[in-house]
Order: sequence, then structure tokens, then C-alpha cells
Amino acid sequence: MKYLIFFCFLIISHTVHSQDLNARVQLLAPQLANSNKRVLDILEASIKDFLNNKRWSADALQPQERIDCNFVITITDWDGSSNFKAEAQIQSNRPVFNSSYSSTLLNISDKDFDFTYSEGQPLDFSEQNYIGNLSSLLAFYAYIITGMDYDTFSKFGGTPYFEKAQTVLNNAQTAPNGGWKAFENLRNRFWLIENLTNKSYNPIRESLYIYHREGLDVMAENQSKGRKAVLSVIPQLQKIDKQKQGSILNQIFFTAKADEIINILGAAEPQEKIKAYNALSVIDPANSLKYEILKKP
Repeated sequence: MKYLIFFCFLIISHTVHSQDLNARVQLLAPQLANSNKRVLDILEASIKDFLNNKRWSADALQPQERIDCNFVITITDWDGSSNFKAEAQIQSNRPVFNSSYSSTLLNISDKDFDFTYSEGQPLDFSEQNYIGNLSSLLAFYAYIITGMDYDTFSKFGGTPYFEKAQTVLNNAQTAPNGGWKAFENLRNRFWLIENLTNKSYNPIRESLYIYHREGLDVMAENQSKGRKAVLSVIPQLQKIDKQKQGSILNQIFFTAKADEIINILGAAEPQEKIKAYNALSVIDPANSLKYEILKKP
């Protein structure tokens, strides 16, 4: 009997400890006929299982520690066999200490999410070799999501996971699919991981830690102190923007944080808000209209 109990314990432990992501997956195909829905349902379930039932981190995460994320994959074309053209919107969130609030950490669009898949096909993945584009895409973003989450809990804590994402990208350099190579686009997966592993951009990664751990996480107890920490990252980001104009990492930061920063600054002193507006409208021109509200007293 004790061997049976021990065996069950091992199964339960493996199940709990190997699940690092709490991924919600939605597969959309507005241009495809309803007759294809069964294949898409099976594909959606396979993607969800792949993301949620693999161990992406080195730690044994408890169920409540799993990283919340969303994958919305839109099929734009399908040849009726195994070739799919698709786009994906990938988002991850991070809980804020002592609150029910969850902060968006990553919100990125991938226009080159093409892959091949046959009904019932297992999604095999190897860290050493490129096997297929779908499993490589999912693993790449799983490591990015994990790394960014870890970066917010300890300075540069996400480095091991960014290195794994780099390996996935390196293995995919011979793949015929887009998004993996430097010359294809300045806003693709190549440049995302290049920024995350390039020490020139370490101030952005350090800003993520300060913003969350010293900013958002203390706001429940001391709103003024937390807001001050959030404001302190703006000069750092401004400095990087001057040195590395148009970096994808700066863009990713503000895509996730623009609305949140505005809300945090709502209770700031007028001069603080004006100072923030002057910096943010230059660093993040894409959201400059949103920042106009900071000029109001």
C-alpha cells in the first residue's frame, strides 16, 4: 500500500510542479467554413495542453504561482490540409502584492505565426533541435513570458529563460517560416530576444523590476512610495530611447504599461505629471494622445 501511495504522490507532485503557465488559448478562424471547426478545436486543445503541461521554469511552482497568459491565434488562411497561415496576440499578466489587481506585463502581436499541423499530430519539441514551427513558436513565447515574469521578482531573474528562447530562435534559423531572422523585420522575434539578451538594454529589464517590485507591489501599503518608484524608471527609459531609438523592448514596455502609468500618475502632483508627460510623449509617441490627460491639473 505504501508503494502505491508513494507512486500517487510522485504523479501528483509532477503534475503540480511541471505546470508553470496558466495559458488560455483561443483559436479564431473568421474566414473558414464551420465544417472545419472540428480540426480547429483539436488544434486549440493541443496548443493549450502543450503550453500548460510542460515545465518551463526551473522552480516548482504552486498552482497559485502559475503565470497567467493568453494566446489568441487567428487563422488567416488554411489549405485544407496541414498548412496554416496565422497571426497571434500574446499577453501575460503579473499579480500585484496585497491586491486583486493584475498588471499586464507583455502584450505583443506576431504577424508571422504560420505553421503546419495535421489532425491528431503530437506537438513535439526539443531544446536541442528544430522539429516544427508551431512547437518552436509556442516554446519561444513560453520562455519569453516566463523570463519577463521572473525579471519582475528579482533583478535579471529571467536571464536563464531568455537564453532558452535564444536557443529556440537559433535552432529555427533554417526554418522556412518568417519571424526568426534579423533581416526580415525590425519588430520580430529575432529582435525581441536580441534586446532581452543585449546588455545595452539591461536598464529596461532593471526598470521592469523596480516598476513592479518597488513600485506596484508597495502601493497597497504606501501609494506615494510606490508611485515614486514607478516615476523613477522614466528617466532610465528616456536614456535608453536616446541611445537606441526605436528599440522593440521600449515599445513592448509601453504597449503594456501606458494606460497603467497614466492611472498611477492620476494622484501625483501637477508638476510631477507635467514632467512625466514631457518625457513620455517623447519616449512613447505612439501613445502621446493618451498622455495629454497628464497636462490637466
